[in-house]
This record gives sequence, structure tokens and C-alpha cells, in this order.
Amino acid sequence: MDLIDIGLNLTHDSFDRDRDAVWQRARDAGVRRAVLTGASREHSPKALELALTRPGEWFATAGVHPHHATEYTEECDAELRALHAHPAVVAVGECGLDYFRDFSPRPAQRRAFERQLQIAADTGKPLFLHQRDAHADFMAMLKDFDGRLGPAVVHCFTGTREELFDVLDRDWHVGITGWLCDERRGQHLRELVGNIPAHRLMVETDAPYLLPRTLKPMPKDRRNEPAFLPHIVAELARDRGEAVASVAAATTATAAAFFRLPD
Repeated sequence: MDLIDIGLNLTHDSFDRDRDAVWQRARDAGVRRAVLTGASREHSPKALELALTRPGEWFATAGVHPHHATEYTEECDAELRALHAHPAVVAVGECGLDYFRDFSPRPAQRRAFERQLQIAADTGKPLFLHQRDAHADFMAMLKDFDGRLGPAVVHCFTGTREELFDVLDRDWHVGITGWLCDERRGQHLRELVGNIPAHRLMVETDAPYLLPRTLKPMPKDRRNEPAFLPHIVAELARDRGEAVASVAAATTATAAAFFRLPD
């Protein structure tokens, strides 16, 4: 395989002890490139710093997740814009709305999201989006930027059939994670993923989070890794009624085009 993990939280401190070994296992499993998620004022510059250590293999996003929306100040906006001047930063985000946890007040979430939508409009870079239990406000805010944004991917999609078709109707992309493998929460996704056109579909681990529950054997530390991406691809292929090799090739081609990755 030649896979691209579009959502890898490699700056997470659980990788500090063995980051190089984690990536070697991923490469051995067929994961050749990754987009490292920047989701806070602290971790966005770290994602770029890491990406620069493996040019052509690692790339970065830069943004502020809704959980961290209260840190979005004028200084933070200036810092993000400086990061986006670097070509290794390939998308704006992770950004969006999360009304499930409400770790930041909803007005602060909406302000931070709007500022990052403006960065995407100004730079022309793709959007790496997060949405949970906030679909109506999420869609309304993006509609306010109609005609001003480039491509967008709804990362780690976990929503309903109606939400999926709202996303597809806007020609946005969809990121599928190991949530698909969770019989408690992700069963509905198995019935939905066949509706996603191949040129809109990408795969991601969201590691170290969302360890696929169907993985055998399970790692003792319960940490998800990019090496487990082929397992997600295999489950996705089964649910779509397609060959694993076809899904692998299509998702890689889609991700490379979406993030404008060099050959």
C-alpha cells in the first residue's frame, strides 16, 4: 500500500518516547505520508516543526480546535497567519464547532471558527474541519463564506445520513477514522460510507485517539498509531463492497490532490 494518513496528532506527548519508531512501523505497514494535525496555539507550531524534519513525508495543518477556542486572540490569529505562510502547512484547521463537549463557550467557538474561515479565504488553503453536535450552526457559518473558500474536508466524520448528504451536496470531502470500527457508536457509518464518492473520500487514524475496536491484537497501551491505518482501509473497503487495493489507491490519490502534496 501507499497510504496517506490525513489526521495524525503526532505532537501528542504519548509519542514523545518513540516517535521515530511509530513512524517506522507506519512505513512498514504502507503509510508513506501523513498530515500532522495542528489543533491549538501550542501544537500548531509543533506540527510544522515536526513536519520539517521529514520533508515530503510529513506535512502540517495549523489551527485552533473548538476545545481551545478561548485562546484565540489577535496574537493567536497573527501566529496562525505566520504559520500559513509556510508551504509545509497545507490546510487551515483543525477548526470548527463542538457542542458535545462545550469545553469552550459556544460564542467563543463561533468567533474562533469565523476567524479561521477568514484565514482560509485569504490564503486559499483547504479547510480541515471538526463538527460534533453543532451541524446547523456549522453549516450556517460556512454558508456565510460561500464563494470565498477552497476545498474542505470534514475530518473524522461521525454524523447522520442527513449530515453526510449535506456535506456531499457542498462538494466537501469526508475523512473516515476507526470510529467506523466501533460497534457501539459507529455502526451507522458502515451503512453510510458506500454513499461517499471515491474522489471525496479520505482516511485517517486521528492517532493516538480512536483506536479501532476491531483491531487484533490490541496494543497493551491502547494507543492508536498510523500503522493501523491499513486496518481502517480494509474495514472501509468491506463496507463499500470494494477491493482493499482500490480503496487504498483512491483515498491516496484524493488526499494528495486535496492537500496539493508534491509527487
